[in-house]
Order: sequence, then C-alpha cells, then structure tokens
Amino acid sequence: MAGYERHLRSERGRSPHTVRGYLADLRDLADYLDGAGVGSWDDVGLADLRSWLAGLDATGASRATLARRSAAARGFFAWAFRTGALSHNPAQRLVAPKRIKTLPDVLRQDQAAALLDLAAVAADDSDPVHLRDRAMLELLYASGIRVAELVGLDVDDLDRSDLVMRVVGKGDKERTVPFGRPGLDAVETWLQVGRPRLVVAGSGPALFLGARGRRVDPRVVREVVHQLLRETPGAPDLGPHGLRHSAATHLVEGGADIRLVQELLGHASLATTQVYTHVSVERLRRSFTQAHPRA
Repeated sequence: MAGYERHLRSERGRSPHTVRGYLADLRDLADYLDGAGVGSWDDVGLADLRSWLAGLDATGASRATLARRSAAARGFFAWAFRTGALSHNPAQRLVAPKRIKTLPDVLRQDQAAALLDLAAVAADDSDPVHLRDRAMLELLYASGIRVAELVGLDVDDLDRSDLVMRVVGKGDKERTVPFGRPGLDAVETWLQVGRPRLVVAGSGPALFLGARGRRVDPRVVREVVHQLLRETPGAPDLGPHGLRHSAATHLVEGGADIRLVQELLGHASLATTQVYTHVSVERLRRSFTQAHPRA
C-alpha cells in the first residue's frame, strides 16, 4: 500500500487529508477481507467488495461515505492492475450508490457580518493571536478559500496593492483570488503588529503563525471559526467550510456570474459550483413563504 500512497501524493497530487482518507478506507477494506477469510488482494472478487459496502450500508453509513469508499477501492485496484501488482481488477464494475445532493447550510449576510465584527472586537486588545484570527476570518470569508489553502499562504502570496492573492489548491493548481479592503486592513495590522511578536527562527515565509511561531495548523483555524460562530447570535456552527459556502452563496445572491464563482473557488466542474444557485433559490423560497401574505 506504500506504493499506492506515493502514487496518490506525487502522481495524482492528492492533498494529505484525501490521502489519509483513502488509506483509512483501504485499511477498513483489508480488515473486512481478513475477517471474511480472503487471504490476499489477488483473491478479492467483485462480490467481496459489494459485501463490504453492503455491510457498511447496514450499519447506517451515509451515501457520501459509501461513495468515497467505493472510489477508494476503485482507485486502488485500478492502480494495482495497471502496475502489474494484481492480475485482475475486481473493482472495475463496482458501482457507488448515487449521492443525494443536499444544500449546504450557510450564514445569512448579517450573521457573517456579526461574526467578523466579533473577531474585530476581540482584536482590539492587540493580542497577536486575536489579530491573526481576525485576519484569517476576513480572508476566509472574502475569498472563499479552503482551510488548507489559507494555512499554505506565504507572506509574498498576497499582492496588497492589487488586493489579490496566489492560492495553491487541490492538485497543486494555482489560481489568483481577490479579497477586499477589510481583509487588507486586517492582514496589514496582523503583519505590522501581530506577526512580529510570534515569529521565530523557524517561521519561514508563512503568512499565518501558530502560538509557537510555526505555520498555523488547520485544526487551530477550525477551532477559531467554531468558537466565534458559537458566540455569534443565531448563527449555525458551520466551521470554515461553512464560510466558504457562505461566501459563494452571497456572491451569487449579489449577482456574480456563476463561472466567475467557479474560478474563485477553484472548482474543476461547474456542476459543483451550481449548488450555490440552488441555495439562493431555496433561501428566496423560504423568505417568500415566511413573508408574503399570499404564499
């Protein structure tokens, strides 16, 4: 499996999070096969893989989980067959259950504003961590970038004169993403007042630093977002990806072209982005139902 891990990282350019997920799925499959008396990968048949998924389904696994595990199995066996590690590909006809598309929860625009106001008030004490948290939240909401993209930013990735930043997304694909004046103000204050107080010899070029001066950990970003959302009246606890959904939805509601939103978010397929048009229509429908006397 070490060879497949190298393939995912170097040839496919998968993120560390995705690689960990796929390997965990394959370990689960290996445990199932061992319990079923299947001695080696060469002995695996399509029926074994279907039984594995059926067992997961019976325990209440979501369709998204089943789809991901199907993808993990198909990818692994296709690679093993292509490289000659296996004489056949038992997963070639393995079909994942169709995912039921659900609309993501998002913040209302007033809730997003309240969240950022909370971060700004906390930063009034000039504590470097609070200054950092405010800057991170402003960039997350302004740009809709992923947490991994945020923590991967270096200082020189931001063009503060043109209000754009260079982001490295999935598959190591680069894109240019704009951000607004509030984001610039927060970042400038962080760079001038906060970052110098946390920087250490090993900080390198990282834009955002943890309390010990190293590049900030994604888990820290998630906890910051969750904590401030818990303090925002009426706001759902969405996490950083919820800010990404919210930013995209608010752009669409504001009249942004869907293809521009696709470019901003770094989506390979327009179909992925189009969920935000559905979110906006659904919110419009709810507002109509609640407010219109003839609804």
